[in-house]
Amino acid sequence: MPKTITKKELKPKHSQKTYVEWFRLMHLIRKFEEKAGQLYIQQKIRGFCHLYIGQEALVAGCISAINKSDNLITAYRDHAHPLGKGMHPKYVMAELYGKATGSTKGKGGSMHIFDVKNRLFGGHAIVGAQIPMGAGIAFAEKYKKTKAVTLCFMGDGAVRQGALHETFNMAMTWKLPVIFVIENNNYAMGTSVERTSNVTDLYKLGAAYDMPSFPVDGMRCESVHDSVIEAAKRARSGEGPTLLEMVTYRYKGHSMSDPASYRTKEEVEEYKARDCIEHVLSVIKKNKFANAKELDMIRKKVKAEIDEAVTFAEESPYPDLDELYIDVYSQKDYPYIIE
Repeated sequence: MPKTITKKELKPKHSQKTYVEWFRLMHLIRKFEEKAGQLYIQQKIRGFCHLYIGQEALVAGCISAINKSDNLITAYRDHAHPLGKGMHPKYVMAELYGKATGSTKGKGGSMHIFDVKNRLFGGHAIVGAQIPMGAGIAFAEKYKKTKAVTLCFMGDGAVRQGALHETFNMAMTWKLPVIFVIENNNYAMGTSVERTSNVTDLYKLGAAYDMPSFPVDGMRCESVHDSVIEAAKRARSGEGPTLLEMVTYRYKGHSMSDPASYRTKEEVEEYKARDCIEHVLSVIKKNKFANAKELDMIRKKVKAEIDEAVTFAEESPYPDLDELYIDVYSQKDYPYIIE
């Protein structure tokens, strides 16, 4: 079980700028997700909706450790990743609304956020599908002889897929520049790790392939950042992939339709006692990285961004019916599709 914040943890391990940016990004992610949850209840967002509340340190710590040209691919709990990669919240919100101005023109919805410009390749609803895709993107970077690294995120449930083992074998054989990140929030939908696997320390799965594999405190930006920095160095130098099991926790259910009755209130509260945003705030305040006025200004700017995102989504049009036939096949190869 998680422990409360200690005085040792309040000693800054990184720069003032880094801590303030971690707070800004994590606060943005949480407020965006809280608003998305409210809008879902109001039936303005339809379909499936998986919130990232509690796990914000994963995206914040990873983003601060990589370059703009590096790639991300993830599963269906994917609202935080585009925000981390630089997409304006209004395009994410419009996608949740199914509007034409969304990141994938309203065709993907909550589970399929995509942004080629910012090197985000989904958002994938099929459990584990992104694992071989992530290796494929990394293969392309190696083939083109770039120095770009690919972060491939997956949940603790996705590691049960056979494609993971095939991918791990190829990634190690070809020394692909990919970092496999297990977002271990303890539950695959409503089933605990202990009920689904004899191996509960999921990072150990990489041992069969001699892949460097490590457990990471996913509730702390510092731990996430440092682990990704080291893994990226290995990848860029041609040493191949790394497996990082980031132990985290989601405060909400698997999706908006999940009451999370399979866990106790006490368990949730114990993890909230180590809340990633509160930890970063504590470091900022203790070390005078920002005063109350500056922190309040960040909160106000985030609120304004969220408000703008909702207004943008509300006022945007739905896709035209003709869009049903666009982006399905290549127009160049199949011109008769959209005559």
